[in-house]
Amino acid sequence: MHRRGFITILGGAAAAWPLAARAEKNGVRRVGVIMGFAENDEVWQAYLASFRQGLQELGWTDGRNIRFDYRFTGDSEERMRAMAEEVVGLAPDVILVSTNSVVSATLKATRSIPIVFTWVSDPVGSGFVANLPRPGGNITGFHNFEPAIGGKWLAFLKQIAPDLRRVAVVHVPEVVPNVAFLHVIEAAAPSLGLSVTAAEVRNAADIERVLSAFGQEGGGLIVTPSALTATQRDLIIALAARHRLPAIYSFAFYAESGGLMSYGVNQLELVRAAASYVDRILRGTSPGDLPVQLPLRYELVINLKTAAALGLAVPNSLQLLADGVIE
Repeated sequence: MHRRGFITILGGAAAAWPLAARAEKNGVRRVGVIMGFAENDEVWQAYLASFRQGLQELGWTDGRNIRFDYRFTGDSEERMRAMAEEVVGLAPDVILVSTNSVVSATLKATRSIPIVFTWVSDPVGSGFVANLPRPGGNITGFHNFEPAIGGKWLAFLKQIAPDLRRVAVVHVPEVVPNVAFLHVIEAAAPSLGLSVTAAEVRNAADIERVLSAFGQEGGGLIVTPSALTATQRDLIIALAARHRLPAIYSFAFYAESGGLMSYGVNQLELVRAAASYVDRILRGTSPGDLPVQLPLRYELVINLKTAAALGLAVPNSLQLLADGVIE
């Protein structure tokens, strides 16, 4: 796969402290970590390992000059609120968070402790930051998608499954960007000869019911990013296979888990970049002075085994566009 990076929106980010300034007045620094995923999920353990490695390369060693307080919420909104309050109560120097729902819960718990977010879409539209160049307040980070990405998901799905006539957009309606994705997809669908169904889900039972009902008449799926869809990806992928529904997802780990295809940012590079922001905040930079960064590129991953099981012949032109092909 090609290397992925981020583009920085021009702004007044303060310079990081020099290497010589690593000595800390108060000894070991404390970093809270709130992940909107299950603790036993190997994908997110790799995510956190990449984060720790990034900090270690910047001079922060767990147990020597830094410690981590981890909390995993799964897709439970109640647990997100509880874990946010618990971590804030520990008074960490900075908090790393993932998913829009966890960011929302953490901001309700503190407006003073610095927060760095990852795995977040449309932070301005979601009300997390005032603007991208100078977010202000106690929060900054790295975001995944602008709403326009919905049109790309739809176009790629139609390209791999040209006979499609209807598409369901699987989304959690309380996650603001998901509704924006839906509107973009609805606007783009007529030009591709597609009709769109808004498949609202809030828990695993909803996913089973909605996808099974949609699958009775057939079609394709666009699975938008959220803590729920990531946590329940095995269920979604299994239902898509059972009902023979071509589907596109937002991150490569879906395709690696058996999903048909994905188009999105490289999440490990995203969290390594987040480690650099945590480092800068620990050295004295205000989070409000660090611009929110946009992905520079996205990666397309196609699972040819899944395509064959669905009876789809993946065009060579699409394979050549792909950053990764799973055989």
